[in-house]
Amino acid sequence: MDISHPGNMQTRMASEIAEQPSAVARTLDHLLLEKPRVHDLAGGRRRVLLVARGSSDNAAIYGRYLLEVAAGVPAALAAPSVATHYRSRLDLSDAVVVSVSQSGATAEIVETQEWARECGAATVAVTNVAGSPLAEAADLALVTQAGPELAVPATKTYSTQLVALAVLADALSSGPGLEDDLRRVPDAVAGLLGTDVSAAAEALATAERVVVSGRGLLLGTALETALKMEETCLRPVRGYSYADLRHGPISVVSEGLLAVLVAAAGGPLAEPMVDLVRDLQDRGARVLGIGGTSAFADLCDLHLAGPDLPETVEPIASIVPAQLMIEQMATRLGLDPDNPRGLNKVTQTDR
Repeated sequence: MDISHPGNMQTRMASEIAEQPSAVARTLDHLLLEKPRVHDLAGGRRRVLLVARGSSDNAAIYGRYLLEVAAGVPAALAAPSVATHYRSRLDLSDAVVVSVSQSGATAEIVETQEWARECGAATVAVTNVAGSPLAEAADLALVTQAGPELAVPATKTYSTQLVALAVLADALSSGPGLEDDLRRVPDAVAGLLGTDVSAAAEALATAERVVVSGRGLLLGTALETALKMEETCLRPVRGYSYADLRHGPISVVSEGLLAVLVAAAGGPLAEPMVDLVRDLQDRGARVLGIGGTSAFADLCDLHLAGPDLPETVEPIASIVPAQLMIEQMATRLGLDPDNPRGLNKVTQTDR
């Protein structure tokens, strides 16, 4: 199927978005075999800390929610600067520290993983590069199978990171497993590749201001959507959780603002997102929705369908319509989405 931008010159970003069904399937086949090793490594440890930056940090937000909601394991996002700059010594003997980096070569993340080990943690690396410094130094490496990613914006490496974190949560869960639902994800991703995003891309390209919001398990998807729009389309875009948007920033919502809302098709947070659509429209904003319930879709000014998946694994596929519209938005703005200005594939936080 053709998901190239107008002019029919396909970008690397578009090509790599289209590779995601096979990348997700390969990663599942590879990492589900690692579940016993994950379980054994975590034996007796009561919490998980996730270490990441950039898109990987948005993947980690999904991992954090999933670990607590589906696996019943306390989880949190670690601040790498605590290790690399403050050099604090913490007792992590009851923790599994999961470091997430597509390249496995970001010095800050590698250094934080080593710090965690010295503090007594068991360490797990989630990376797309076998033999990378992060993978080599971890107690266990969950190497995703996305294949080389040539465009600077992470697409297939992001979705396969979500798969790795879902497998991790599944391995640590004492309740119903996620494996059957995870097996449905590649087909769900494939089904979204043909989404017509032209109207959404045009609305974003011409909007005066844009905010993005989501909630719960879909929060990471919303923040990743905002980040991709900023780095690929060079527009300042704020990403908010539903609660953070409600606590103050909603007061600046007015005409000329386009709100992108990423919503789940079910679960306890689906209905509040419907209420948010009404509130934003009452304040003069237009709403572009991704996923959600039928009531949510009917209310939105523009809507892109999400996957038919349970909320626990929905985020792995729900990022696809956002990736498609952002790639088209960039080309409509005359930008090269493969090589955003000032960015490299491997980002070192400090020079």
